[in-house]
Amino acid sequence: MIAYFDCSSGISGDMILGALVDAGLPPHKLKKSLSSLPIKGYKLSINSVKRAGFLATKVDVEIQGARGKGQGARKWKDIEKIIRTSKLSDDIKQKGLSIFKRLFEAEAKVHGERFDRIHLHELGAIDCIIDIFGTLIGLDILGIEKIYSSPLNLGSGTVKTGHGILPVPAPATAELLKNVPVYSSDINFEVTTPTGAVLISMLADGFGLMPNIQVSKIGTGAGSKDFKKQPNVLRVFIGQDTEHRKQITDNSPLSPLSLRGDERGVTVIETNIDDMNPQVYEYVMEKLFKSGALDVFLTQVIMKKGRPGIKLTVLCNEDKGDELIKLILSETTSIGVRFHKVQRETLQRTIESKNTKFGKIDIKVSRLGNDMVKITPEYEDCKKIAKKFNIPLVEVIKSVSSTEK
Repeated sequence: MIAYFDCSSGISGDMILGALVDAGLPPHKLKKSLSSLPIKGYKLSINSVKRAGFLATKVDVEIQGARGKGQGARKWKDIEKIIRTSKLSDDIKQKGLSIFKRLFEAEAKVHGERFDRIHLHELGAIDCIIDIFGTLIGLDILGIEKIYSSPLNLGSGTVKTGHGILPVPAPATAELLKNVPVYSSDINFEVTTPTGAVLISMLADGFGLMPNIQVSKIGTGAGSKDFKKQPNVLRVFIGQDTEHRKQITDNSPLSPLSLRGDERGVTVIETNIDDMNPQVYEYVMEKLFKSGALDVFLTQVIMKKGRPGIKLTVLCNEDKGDELIKLILSETTSIGVRFHKVQRETLQRTIESKNTKFGKIDIKVSRLGNDMVKITPEYEDCKKIAKKFNIPLVEVIKSVSSTEK
């Protein structure tokens, strides 16, 4: 499933929770999962409200007294302890740790403090934890695999903080939104908060126009203020990849790829390198993937004067090109890159969970139109099974593949 967030009125943690609940996230499941966190002293309030005449869901974290367990947890070590001692899944724990680490790093940088000494100031400990982990839990329950977002509206004016009156965006929010497309509107309010900024910047696979999806659910989350000029809401559109069909005329033959899963412009970035320690390539490739590269690969080449070298090739969406070029130039010995735009076509791909004699395994299914073309078991699942039962990995892959034919 794909989720697309329309941030035309900004984004905050409570708006995300409201949008997910409005899109079908069962409140009782959300509350039950949140109880896995070792914190008390709060209540999750969920209500239907109107914003500029539009119905939306408002989620609030109500603090029940200052004695709530975890209320004073504002430093990194306090937050880390709460997360690591929780009963949440390892995947959600790791995502939460990464998000909070990024949040503390941004706060430390803009205030010139040490990472281990910085406080979250305007971000109440319980509020922030519930907003962030509520979002991660909600996305998991709804089966969201990829997230995209519109450019972020920051609002305008000033915001009151523990450091005084600051212009919008506040310094921490600005730091968190580096390399993210943003704009400012005439709304005299901070509509994108640090919590919303860190969540969408860390979770989104891309920013821009809505991708081609078949929308099955729409959720509308409400912000705290009710603006007159536009509804203060965050909308989320949830659905599956659509099949894009070429327009076929009497004079255009039907191509085997006329029914395909994806067609979009992508950027190819290349550079030739002959003077870098080979051990560095793995590190660079890992950083490129984490920064949004669709694919990264190395090719052996013969350069001028017969010198052997490596051609580093990166495939990415167009909006990631500048960021990845900067990364290549800073992390490798290259002093220049070349890039060009291409069109690509891929099969429509979905991930399905299948029962096998080894247990549940994720299967990647690729289709051409309505026809099933390829079925491939997920490598990581097969590797875990091979280790668990102490059997050859190739036998696991072969066994799972044969049961699916």
